[in-house]
Amino acid sequence: MSSVLSPTAPPGAAPEPTRPIWSLTPLLRRLHFYAGLLVAPFLIVAAVSGLAYSVAPQIDDILYSDVLYSRTDTGPQRTLAEQVTAARTAVPDGTLTGVLPADGDKATRVVFARPGLGADYRRTVYVDPHTADVQGQLTTWFGSTPAVTWLDGLHRHLQLGEPGRLYSELAASWLWLIALGGLILWWGRLRGRRRLRALLTPEKGIRGVRRTRSWHAAIGVWTLLGALLLSATGLTWSTYAGDNFNTALTALRAKAVPLDTTLPGSTGAPGMGGGHEGHGVSAAGADRAPTDPATFDRVLLAARTAGLTGPLEIGVAEEPGSAWTAAQVDNVWPVRRDQIAADPTTGAVTARASFADRPFLARLTTLGVQAHMGVLFGPANQIFLALTALGILTMIVLGYRMWWQRRPTRADRRSRLGAPPVRGGWRGLPLWALIPGPLVVVAVGWAIPLLGLSLAAFLVLDLVIGTARRSRRPASAT
Repeated sequence: MSSVLSPTAPPGAAPEPTRPIWSLTPLLRRLHFYAGLLVAPFLIVAAVSGLAYSVAPQIDDILYSDVLYSRTDTGPQRTLAEQVTAARTAVPDGTLTGVLPADGDKATRVVFARPGLGADYRRTVYVDPHTADVQGQLTTWFGSTPAVTWLDGLHRHLQLGEPGRLYSELAASWLWLIALGGLILWWGRLRGRRRLRALLTPEKGIRGVRRTRSWHAAIGVWTLLGALLLSATGLTWSTYAGDNFNTALTALRAKAVPLDTTLPGSTGAPGMGGGHEGHGVSAAGADRAPTDPATFDRVLLAARTAGLTGPLEIGVAEEPGSAWTAAQVDNVWPVRRDQIAADPTTGAVTARASFADRPFLARLTTLGVQAHMGVLFGPANQIFLALTALGILTMIVLGYRMWWQRRPTRADRRSRLGAPPVRGGWRGLPLWALIPGPLVVVAVGWAIPLLGLSLAAFLVLDLVIGTARRSRRPASAT
């Protein structure tokens, strides 16, 4: 039988401490081995591109500082009407969709929808708030500059569009399982009173594969929190797992209620707007009537009077007879994400949506996204993500090194890829552990489809290979 849980001790030898006969360790070890081996290339791409994305603010400062920041820092600021009028001269064929007033030393961003731009792309004009001079313009995606947009596309879908998103979802789907499985395996190996110390630091005085494994495990423990955070937050906006997550939020009534942009006395259909998740104004507005620039000043005054401090995003009404919106877009802790709807004619506030009133899961999701993007805690967040990415890359390199160190020699060619942990560990599990197993796999497979499909493929392939090898043994024996 191929599923030997532990070797038989020689006669007279002192009994070694053994795990229970129903231990999950053999099955977990085999899964960790193959998952790490096969998913590692996807994790490498995600970690390298994520590492580059973690310094996105610094990249913007290097490439676009002459556009993003005000060139003058003295004198009173011009009205938004003046700044918008100047921006319109730079994009005469664009449809004005919103404005992000200058905050601190930043330039004012005036956003236009323009014919020929792709979905969610806008033409953003940067205006000096003190002089109303146009400093430049960029094609932006949800507010991101071209360089950051490219890095984001590389990280999300390898610049391959929607089909490429499968790679990042597959990596995020397996990352948490590989990380937790590795922790369980390493904890099971440790003995003695210094177990916690051995868990966090590499073992000294050892060589070869044991030394590599010790470093692999210690770095994995230190990287665990970051890996779990990236896996969970990455899945929330993935293609398939993200859809299931949104379905669950809807069923639990845990989604944020959109801001009501219906004006009092309006005869039109109720309007809901103000998604405003800090990516810049994105509503198309292709058929909007000409916008009076002075309206931006009225809505800005209404927002400040209503207590909306910090950086703001003012959105033009998406339909005639609807309210304009103003939303806080502060993504740094403690985040400020309140929104108001205002009558564009009078500036009266018609509705408000406070971040604190959102359901807990909705708030947690927003914070998780900002943490994943490296903005929630400022530079500390960036450093944390960079160290996590470097830790994941180091673990993968050490994992492959272990695989290479255990490669077959000329005298032992029984396994061309190196000897994996023995198969069949599940046969040693008791019935009470086997019965819920398929139910758990099905539940996880539904919630995280790419994990379920790839896990099923792994189990089927492993079963086929094992069956084929067993069928060849009698023939080779004769």
